[in-house]
Amino acid sequence: MKSAKRRQFLMQSGILSAAAVIPSWQKKGFPIKSSNQQIPAILGGKSTIQANNWVKWPIWDAEKDEKLLLEVMRSGVWSRAQVVNQFEKAWADTIGTKRCLTSVNGTQALIVAINQAKLGPGDEILVTPYTFVASIQAILANGCIPVFVDVNPETFQMDTHKIEAKISKRTKAILPVHILGLPCDMIPIMAIAKKHQLIVIEDTCQAPLAEINHQKVGSFGLAGCFSFQNSKNIAIGEGGAIVSNDHDFMDRCYSFHNLGLPFGIATGSINSGSFMQGTKVRFTEYQAAIGLAQLTRLESQTQTRNERAAYLSSMLKTVKGIQPYQLYPSVTRAAFHLYPFRYNPAEFKGLSRAHFLQALQAEGVPCSGGYTALNTQAFIQETFESKHFKKLYSSSELKYSTYMEQNQCPLNDQLCQEAVWFTQNLLLGSKEDMELIFQSIQKIQREAEVIKKKLQP
Repeated sequence: MKSAKRRQFLMQSGILSAAAVIPSWQKKGFPIKSSNQQIPAILGGKSTIQANNWVKWPIWDAEKDEKLLLEVMRSGVWSRAQVVNQFEKAWADTIGTKRCLTSVNGTQALIVAINQAKLGPGDEILVTPYTFVASIQAILANGCIPVFVDVNPETFQMDTHKIEAKISKRTKAILPVHILGLPCDMIPIMAIAKKHQLIVIEDTCQAPLAEINHQKVGSFGLAGCFSFQNSKNIAIGEGGAIVSNDHDFMDRCYSFHNLGLPFGIATGSINSGSFMQGTKVRFTEYQAAIGLAQLTRLESQTQTRNERAAYLSSMLKTVKGIQPYQLYPSVTRAAFHLYPFRYNPAEFKGLSRAHFLQALQAEGVPCSGGYTALNTQAFIQETFESKHFKKLYSSSELKYSTYMEQNQCPLNDQLCQEAVWFTQNLLLGSKEDMELIFQSIQKIQREAEVIKKKLQP
């Protein structure tokens, strides 16, 4: 009785809010009054969330965003010029680096950076098996061999404790991938790289504004590579960028991405002559105009994603069989291009992940199972058997069965069977939306046995 009176006094005085007494997700949790709402949608009940409830992506404000884009379109100057320069400066300032170079996409940013880090045939690059295929294809495109370091399933990232065992006399670089927008454990990675004199190129395509000890990812190694593809947290449709503090490296990257012309030569110049072999992967003015508009929202959106992810995790960690991601202690902010957790069928009456996803989608929650294991995909073998690679390496070096034996990643195989993803736009919803996700999972778990019988007769 005394405790109840004290709690009432604290609430009336404003010292303790009602929300602090009972979290809103607990007050709004099951059971729901409507019996139809308690029945999972997959079994004929009402979906917890309406399909149009989620923030549509990408976001575009016609009134605020179109002025510069229209100016660019009407100018007739569409190849890279001053607006690209403006965006590159803004992005370098955002990440905290001295330089930025844009490219047509994040894959080409990786290819250019690896190339101008002077990595090539005969070199091995350490990389995670839990990433988008472009991370590996950029390595192979430069004639290098990817060597896979198994993951820490709790963080979804390369396990730093397993890096040194993978280093050989041919290892020249580490490609940490801040996958899903969750930062890698960069402090030990940089220490290992320094110890073994290895180059570090960060794949930050999914992690703009993520931080380790308040330092932006992408600014730790020789270079950081970003993507602005349509699904990314800063969406331009397509686009990429390299950032670095090394001026010589960035001058070479500029020349390589611009037909081998010397740095500083204007786009379209043909009388200066190329001094190096290059390619043509330049950004356009209208891409830069879109990027400048999107950049105005990135900070606030990143803050919202972090707040919603933390709130959602506080609920999901109470559900047996659902294990949200973990961040390393040094992480001061994540980007959350995706929100991941691991699913354990044993706590859902043996309901398979595929059928769990089906049931969750029926509740109005977009979700997926994420990546399949990269280290076993056919494109690596196809590359090894290509005419190009056969001229670069001996038959013993390209023996695929041996390569497979040396690049087994059992924890990654397990992770690929357990992972569940939500896309970043879900995290731009309200706290109530996060509660509805939680309630949807509760509903599925409560009726898991019945759902299993229906979907797995």
